[in-house]
Amino acid sequence: MRYFLHVAIVFLAAIQTLNAQEKYPNELLSLKKYFTDIEVQALAEEFQGVRASGGLQDGLFPIRMTGVSTKLIVDAANTYLSLLSSSELLQTQFAVDSSEWRRWFNVDNGVYVRQGLSLKEMSTKQRSAALQILKVSLSKKGMQQAFDIMKTDRSLSELNSSSFLDEELYFLTIMGKPSEREPWGWQIDGHHLVINYFVLGDQVVVTPTFLGAEPAVAKTGKYKGNEVLQDEQDSGLLFMQSLSQSQQQAALLEAQKQNDNMVAAAHKDNLILDYSGLQAKTLSPVRKEALLELIHVFVSNIKEGHAKVRMDEVRRHIDDTWFAWAGEAKDDSVFYYRIHSPVILIEFDHQRPIGTRMLHDQDKPTRDHIHVVVRTPNGNDYGKDLLKQHLSKHKH
Repeated sequence: MRYFLHVAIVFLAAIQTLNAQEKYPNELLSLKKYFTDIEVQALAEEFQGVRASGGLQDGLFPIRMTGVSTKLIVDAANTYLSLLSSSELLQTQFAVDSSEWRRWFNVDNGVYVRQGLSLKEMSTKQRSAALQILKVSLSKKGMQQAFDIMKTDRSLSELNSSSFLDEELYFLTIMGKPSEREPWGWQIDGHHLVINYFVLGDQVVVTPTFLGAEPAVAKTGKYKGNEVLQDEQDSGLLFMQSLSQSQQQAALLEAQKQNDNMVAAAHKDNLILDYSGLQAKTLSPVRKEALLELIHVFVSNIKEGHAKVRMDEVRRHIDDTWFAWAGEAKDDSVFYYRIHSPVILIEFDHQRPIGTRMLHDQDKPTRDHIHVVVRTPNGNDYGKDLLKQHLSKHKH
């Protein structure tokens, strides 16, 4: 993790050199290789999914009818694809079982090459159609959060004089052919926003989702006042503070937060992660509901109907849900927390500064740099378990 931070800092220094000399420094070539090697190594492993050391739990994700239509999403995706040229389709559309799903990375565009078209290079009609896919897939809150995250790249660009950071450098790909019956999906991938959205009939799986922000609260520039992931931050802290002293102690992974704690970010599709912290089974009904409300803060980024389906799934496993914490729990503390059950994994992490190092005196985690990841353990990230079941019954 320390080396990852080091190369990120080297990247920012290198792009400043690039802007000054108008050439591609050797440092950036080395960084491109570094990140490519990480991805190649991860993709060489057959997908299994995030799981505990005891192995995958089977039967958690049956194919079923939810009663929540996906027609608007299908129509929006087909409209977008109809606006693309042959060469643009080559960049954009992949098989539903393609490894392209797993090719996402929360690093800057200058050292990582993404597929699909970016919002920046799309025509006006294409961009409008692309954003319509997000609009009909996400809640109003989720859509606004996506825009606000993109804005932080403009703020970060202003702080670092970087042409590689831009609010429109987010890339859209389509997996499979949009259908109300056959499996397909879409992915948006960029520096601090990655959403994988799998569709099978009227079921959706919206993980892995990665959300980030630096600066989390913009103090200057075009988007001064822009705030990102503050509800996730404040709600998590409030829940921790609401626990008894003994419950807080049970949840505690480490008392002082010195480093980045996130473990399930990019290229960790096969992470083995055991449950730890405070088990919700020991909580009162009131506290269980409070934990469910905290989870809903993250789940509510998708449309209400599918969010309800997802929360029903989460609720069925609430007794097997664990809450873990790192750091202090004062009103101004920096911290990490994890919510982990058989069907959902959420991580919230205050990270060390990278692009905002000039604003901070120490190389320690700060509220100005936040990472969040949401996953579906036990083999259903990217809807893989649903897809496997479907393909076992239907030849393609």
